Amino acid sequence: MGVASPSLATGTITVGVGDNILGLDPTDLNDSVSLSASRLFFQGLYGFDRDLKLVPVLAESTEVNSDSTQYTVHLRRGVKFHDGTPFDAAAVKLNYDRLRDPANRLKRQSLLEAVDKVEVVDEFTVRLILKAPSGVLLNYLAHTGASILSPKAIAQYGAEISRHPVGTGPFVFTSWTPDTLKAARNPQYWRQGLPRLDGVTIRSVPESGARLALLRSGEAQFVFPLPPETVQLIERDERFAIDKTPSIVIQYTTLNTRKKPFDDVRVRQALNYAIDKTAFVKVVYNGFGIPMDAPVAPGIAFYSKQGVWPYDPAKAKQLLAEAGYPNGFETEIWNFSNTLNNRASQFLQQQLAQVGVKVAVNPLEAGVATTRLWGAKTPEEAEVRMFFGSWAPSTGDADWALRPLLSSRSYPPALYNLSYFKNDTVDAALQKGLSTADPKERKLAYDEVQKLVWEQAPWIFLSVNTLVAGRDKRLTGLTQQPDTALTYEEADLK
Repeated sequence: MGVASPSLATGTITVGVGDNILGLDPTDLNDSVSLSASRLFFQGLYGFDRDLKLVPVLAESTEVNSDSTQYTVHLRRGVKFHDGTPFDAAAVKLNYDRLRDPANRLKRQSLLEAVDKVEVVDEFTVRLILKAPSGVLLNYLAHTGASILSPKAIAQYGAEISRHPVGTGPFVFTSWTPDTLKAARNPQYWRQGLPRLDGVTIRSVPESGARLALLRSGEAQFVFPLPPETVQLIERDERFAIDKTPSIVIQYTTLNTRKKPFDDVRVRQALNYAIDKTAFVKVVYNGFGIPMDAPVAPGIAFYSKQGVWPYDPAKAKQLLAEAGYPNGFETEIWNFSNTLNNRASQFLQQQLAQVGVKVAVNPLEAGVATTRLWGAKTPEEAEVRMFFGSWAPSTGDADWALRPLLSSRSYPPALYNLSYFKNDTVDAALQKGLSTADPKERKLAYDEVQKLVWEQAPWIFLSVNTLVAGRDKRLTGLTQQPDTALTYEEADLK
């Protein structure tokens, strides 16, 4: 009789991911890899299925008053946190008040910006009273950043809570080193018969070749992202399957509109004309994606198609000359350092060189990038010129797809407007879309925002990617959502 492999013997899986995990408090994270990992341990009142449809999780049902200013949420009974603390309305209030309190400086504070007050109605009922009508509050409660943490753990660990995750989720925390997170099955999980696995290990492997090797050697049963150029190789190996998921993730490059030369809209438009978006998708992602044709992905509510910026180097040179840069200029681009991000920045470097723009590529390790991007307290302090990055608006709604990146209230360190873009009309329309529950009014607001942003070009608009992962065929039930998040509770290893 042969000896079973460790993964089969223990019912554990290893997942290889492309970036480092930066923390495990979902309310204080702004990167997709860390947020996805935190889902092992934490849940919110609501969540999303694979099609971004709302599903109740720790909530059972919600009643909304006639003008959409009060949400009364009935909570699931019989749920306990990993430390034995009961889940109830008091726990929800404590968590939401913690997230809303500006003094806590939590990165996901703006998810509950619409909430004025949280009331405990009874042990298993909580009422959220809003500042203005909202038709999308439940989408925000479904974001991983609005997950519910153990009140006991919050009190016990304080500022160190990010290293001591205690939630209601299917797995409990075992250990975390800079590149390896380990979790074990929650024996008291409230969903009967789940999870099916005994444990999950997440390994951070930024180099694509090494991540692929983990899968092929059997050390990992799932890797994401799979290096796109290796898809055919993996498809030919009968041990593995390729999982392809249409995404809501956009790839773009911010241009700091407060710094020369990017304070001139002609320069920003020129850079959009200078990049062949179809070639970008082909070269960087092996064709797994489409060029952006709006500031948000087609899967986002209130998406408004604008049409892809055409590739026209001659037009780019003309606009640069009109802006006073007939010979181009020199600048720098930053990105979180991993194989695909580095390749993307190098592609932009090569294309922009053809119109006289000399770009130095500066890949930054995750911790360094976070400090340099969000360490600036004012626009004047910001050193960033160009930043290649991505955005996965996990609410599925236009507000979260646009406001954190484009409102003048969203400058770092509060949120993610790394373009330091400010447009009064855009600001007013974003506020209108946020503060009404009327779908027609919201559509008008977000149509206006997307049209203006497309014209003002605070970014180089690049692509909407297809998510490509490699999976051991023995592994089933591990699903990836359109925002890249992984769901582990129904995963099984045959």
